[in-house]
Amino acid sequence: MDSAVDARGMPGRKPGRPSLSNEALLDVALDIFLEMGFERTSIDAITAAAGMAKRTVYLRYEDKTALFKAALERAINEWIVPIDTLRAAECADLETTLLRVGQILLANVMSPAGLRLLRITNAESARMPELGAYSYEKGTEPTLAYLAGLLRRRVDGVDGDEAAWAFLHLIVGGPATATAWGVVLDAAAIDKHTRYCVHLFLRGLLPQVLETPLEDENKKLRELLVGAMLEVAALKERLGAG
Repeated sequence: MDSAVDARGMPGRKPGRPSLSNEALLDVALDIFLEMGFERTSIDAITAAAGMAKRTVYLRYEDKTALFKAALERAINEWIVPIDTLRAAECADLETTLLRVGQILLANVMSPAGLRLLRITNAESARMPELGAYSYEKGTEPTLAYLAGLLRRRVDGVDGDEAAWAFLHLIVGGPATATAWGVVLDAAAIDKHTRYCVHLFLRGLLPQVLETPLEDENKKLRELLVGAMLEVAALKERLGAG
């Protein structure tokens, strides 16, 4: 039996089959866009892989750019972490909460789907800035708002917006950018980075609150020493007056 072959030399859908749903078409298109890049991808390649007539695609999307944007927007919508998922990770301890939230966000962006989206969005945002704006509006902006609100609820007097940006860049941005550039990070390295950066973030944000047990004990000893010295000074004054 003959089978259709797409522009990449891969088997496609056979002609004569019912047209794909729009969601399935977008999935096929995104796979090809991600593999070949926007410029090298043609509607012919997509229709061959989808087993769909060009006229059917053009009835749904006016051109390749419109199809690309629709495929990418759908992928972004399916990829972003729901805020309810982040809220569910909260607990009484702030450091544990931030560690859990950081791990969720980092795992999402470091997933194969997340890295592919990061690479293609970075590659095409200069040509289509609306893609970067869409990704920010749907994913980054709600995440920042959640983090800012969390920090305001848990830390008195904190600049929630600035702290949220710092957290996202420190915990998530570094490993994601490095991996997108081809640096290989294993799970142990990522976990070590996340724990260290959450610890560093909190110690920078709350140095007066988050003292280690040893620091706390030293503080108590200093207070006792100062108190004893004041008592000795007061006693000497009384003896001198007498």
